[in-house]
Order: sequence, then structure tokens, then C-alpha cells
Amino acid sequence: MASGLSNLADGVFQITLALVALGITRDPGAFATVTLVGRLPWLLLALPAGALADRLDRRRTMVRVQLGRAALIGALAAVVAGDREELWILYLVAAGLGTGEVLFDTAAQAIVPAVVADPDDLTRANSRLFAVELTANAFVGPPLGGFVAGLTLVGALTGSAVAYLAAAGCLLALTGSFRPVREGPPTRLGADVREGVTYLFRNRVLRTIAVCVGLGNLASTGTMALLPLFAVDPGPLGLTEGGFGLLLTSGAIGAVVMSPFVDRFAGAIGRARVLLLATMAFPLFPLTLALTTSVPAAVAAGVLSGAMGVTFNVTAITLRQRTVPDHLLGRVTAGHRTLAWGSMPLGAALAGLMGETVGLRTTFAVLAVAFAPAVPLLLRHVREADIAAAAPAP
Repeated sequence: MASGLSNLADGVFQITLALVALGITRDPGAFATVTLVGRLPWLLLALPAGALADRLDRRRTMVRVQLGRAALIGALAAVVAGDREELWILYLVAAGLGTGEVLFDTAAQAIVPAVVADPDDLTRANSRLFAVELTANAFVGPPLGGFVAGLTLVGALTGSAVAYLAAAGCLLALTGSFRPVREGPPTRLGADVREGVTYLFRNRVLRTIAVCVGLGNLASTGTMALLPLFAVDPGPLGLTEGGFGLLLTSGAIGAVVMSPFVDRFAGAIGRARVLLLATMAFPLFPLTLALTTSVPAAVAAGVLSGAMGVTFNVTAITLRQRTVPDHLLGRVTAGHRTLAWGSMPLGAALAGLMGETVGLRTTFAVLAVAFAPAVPLLLRHVREADIAAAAPAP
């Protein structure tokens, strides 16, 4: 319930923030910078966030972040109500929410094995969790946000803040202690960070997956940073605010449909092949935008990308949770996110620069090609035997 409410708030806010920004500027560089500053904390703060997740009670961290998110979005709603929105305000809000996302998501992934009693159920649990998150974040949130924002931006922002508050309340109902058990003398934060990074880099499978996700996130973040300019009228797709919200649900449709089958799919063809097939499908969405302005084609590409995205994520996350000891999980997750998500601000910056100089469709084509190096990396370093050596079979 807490995950669903939190992701509903995310889904409503992501489209509302884009629409607020569209009301201020349609310059690709300035517009993409909103995404850049929102993603920059993954590059700058993920490693210390992981160390904190392995020191502090993870549930309490998640509650405090949700309360901070609600307060920040509530403040933005007041600014919009007063008709005083400016780009620098959006940059501050995006940076603050990005910082909260780093802290929350790192703790949330690390807390899952403590909630799931049987390690053999991790794939199934992650699949269900992703289904809930994606349904709320990308299936319900964007069209709901687009509809409400079309009526009142203040109402959409307020609704997002309320959902964060409700998620915090649900987390408070989760009983027990979720502070990792630490043995030995106290250590410095820097030493904790180094221990987690060292573990990640010594594990070839986890390290390679992180690099591949980094390539994918660079391209997908760049695509999403410019998508509102391309999709919302007077952009080439010519969609209304509500239509844009519906376009964003296409990925969620594929993800929600596929999520119950990830466990069986991986069992049937192997985890290495699952990761490879999913990666090969990722460039389809930006490539479609580069080649056509057909809305049905964009929706179809979004559905397939969403299905393959949830397949990759569930498989990779479950592998990491099964491989890494609990007292290191937050730090290794943070190291993974630094490699995998630290590329996102670079993707947004690259997209903004290219969008201004060569146009949106050429930028989408270049971003599609950016996925390509992930395929040979997976073929060489993430084979089934490598996975079996890194972690026990499910």
C-alpha cells in the first residue's frame, strides 16, 4: 500500500512538473535541465545514501523522506497558486525531490529481503512490487495527473503531496526493526562506502549489469527529458495534456501485463537470456520517435519497452538481493545506482544540448544508438554460468 501511494504521487507529479515547466519555457536546454537537476543526486549522493541505509532503520528513513516530499510539493503548490513559478524554483524542487528519491529508493530496495520471509520468493515478491509500483506510477498516475492538471495545476500538486503523506502513514504501520545487524567496532561512513563499492566491483556480474543499466538510463532519461516537447501540442505528436498522460501509461501497460510472468520466463530461458533480450528491446521507443510521428506506433513501442523493462529490472534486482549479504545490501545497491542512475543527468544534459542543435528526432535516433554497447557487455560477462557462480539459483 505504501509503495502504491508513493508511486501514485510520483506519477501525478512527474507529469504535473513537466506541464508547469512547459508553461515557463519550450527551450530544449532549459526544459531538459529540470530533469538534469532532479537526477543529479543519483550521481552525487547515492553512495552515502547506501551507507546510511546500512546504518539506520530503513523504515524510519522512508517515512521521513515521504514527509519531506509532501512538504516540498506543498510549497510548490503554494507558489503555483500565487502565479509565481519560475525555472529556478522548479530546479530547487526537482533537486530536493531527487535527493529524497535517492534516500527512499535505496532504503526501499534494501528492506525487501527483511520483509520477504523465504529467499526463494524474492523474484515473485519483486514482480508483484513492480506491478504495484508501475500501475500507480505509470498507469494511473500520469493520466490522472494530466486530467487534474488540465483543470488545475495546484490541485494536481496538492493531490501528490497528500498521497506522500498517506504513504508515510502506511509505513508507520509496518512493525518491527529494520536496522541491519552490524558486527565489530564502529566504522566511518567513508569506510562503509568503500566496502560496498569494493564488493560491487569485485562481482563481475553485478558490475556489468550496473554498467549496462547506466547506458540504458542515459538514453531513456534523455528521451523522457524531451518527450513533453515532442508529444504535447504544438509538438509533432500534437497531444493534449491528458493524451500525454495516456501515452506515458503505455510502458506501464506492458510492465503490468508482463510482471506476473517474469519468474516463469526467467526459469524457462535462463536469467542471462532474459537480461539480453530485454536489453535488445530497449532502443525501440526512442527509435520509433525518431522515425515516425504516429501515436499508435509510439504507444506500441512503449508497451514493448515497458514489458522488457520490468523483466530486466525484476531479474537484476532479485539477483542482487540474493547475492549480497544484508549488512552490505544498501551500500551495494547504492554503488549500483551510482553507475546505473548516475548517468541520468548526463543523458538529460546531452538531450538538451542536442535538442537545441540538431533537433528532437535526430536526438532520439542518437539516444537509441546509445543502448548498443550493453549487448556485447552482457554477451561476454553475464552468462548463465557466471550468474550461477555469483548467486544461488532461484
